[in-house]
Amino acid sequence: MQGILSTRGDLRVPFYMLAYRVSTHYDIHMKKTNAMRILEAQGIPYEVVAYSWDEEHLDAVHASEVAGLEPSQVFKTIVLEDNEKQIFVCCLPADFSVSLKKVKALTGSKDIDLLKLDRLQSVTGYIRGGCSPLGMKKQFPTFIEEVAQVEPYIHVSAGVRGLQLKIKPEDLVSATQGKFADFT
Repeated sequence: MQGILSTRGDLRVPFYMLAYRVSTHYDIHMKKTNAMRILEAQGIPYEVVAYSWDEEHLDAVHASEVAGLEPSQVFKTIVLEDNEKQIFVCCLPADFSVSLKKVKALTGSKDIDLLKLDRLQSVTGYIRGGCSPLGMKKQFPTFIEEVAQVEPYIHVSAGVRGLQLKIKPEDLVSATQGKFADFT
């Protein structure tokens, strides 16, 4: 079939999208991230979706647009800290917002807010625009927005800017030892 290249099994990728869709069989130039290693160690299948990025457009909605994905299928990772310095991780669709009131109720925290950006890397090991719920420096309580359950697959950061991991929502919950919750 002209213009179509199979990258894995029955998955067919149009030739013009080859630069954006990469299977779990990597070329020699792609380095695996901690998130990928964790999934492989647990035997969880995933696919890598690459996209172009720039410093001015690091948000998940922009990432979904340039990757050709629906914002409802690209999940951003939001890291929060409560008044007792406990860290929590929330994954939600690109076009959704965290309800701090719901997260407080969910975590039993008296007060909670976004982790300060200047602390993100020291706490998680990741930078803005490349923060994955997988492979953080420590295992933090992780919540996946329950709307993920209506999608066969969602995309989360691979842990570097420009790479997303396509994964089943239930596999993400398993890999992060997280749980589905309503916090938007």
